[in-house]
Amino acid sequence: MTAEPADYIRAFMNTPTPVFERAALVIIDLQSASASRTGALGRRVLGTAQGAEAYSYRFERIETSVVPNTQRLLQAFRAAQGRIVFVKIGAQHRDASDAPPHMRGLFREMENFWGSPEHEILPAVQPLPGESIVTKTSNGAFASSSIDSVLRAIGADQLYLTGVSSNMCVDTTGREAADRGYAVTLVEDACGSTHADLHSFAMRNFARLFGRVESTDGVLAELGLKPSGAQR
Repeated sequence: MTAEPADYIRAFMNTPTPVFERAALVIIDLQSASASRTGALGRRVLGTAQGAEAYSYRFERIETSVVPNTQRLLQAFRAAQGRIVFVKIGAQHRDASDAPPHMRGLFREMENFWGSPEHEILPAVQPLPGESIVTKTSNGAFASSSIDSVLRAIGADQLYLTGVSSNMCVDTTGREAADRGYAVTLVEDACGSTHADLHSFAMRNFARLFGRVESTDGVLAELGLKPSGAQR
């Protein structure tokens, strides 16, 4: 998937050939606090008929598209012994004093701090032993975690991003990565947001200059991976 062909700015993009040996699957913020309808955010916004109508898209998108497609990518990367990095958002301290001021209220209300059940990654996409996990307190992972050091240590400079939210943590992390020289692909059907228009705009805008937008099937095909999880 790309931006509109007539968009002039794409002529300035430099898109390297995808190479599995240089790739990393980066899974962003698929945690109970904000990615589960039974988590803190889900309980808060789905508690009334009005809230359910306004916010049901987010959790339906996560359940029917984001998680299943992330699972497919995980299976394929694991079968081929690929690089995988999980990103978690949340505070270290219960009072969120270690977080930026604009994030503290959100972390406190969502009980999203180290050791809390809300901070945990969804069971459906749990990391396996040996897979990297980094924790951030900001929207972008590069601003407040060790992700840059981790990726450079494992030799990954082509990133495939999944998770939530498309227009916030996924998009911000992708932009930060692009500015640091990484080739970034947002996996469109493995990302989600609170509203469909926010998701669509984030994908369209990212593809203008920062990197690429591709489907799960497209990623598996270009990296020579098997969607069933079989070996390459």
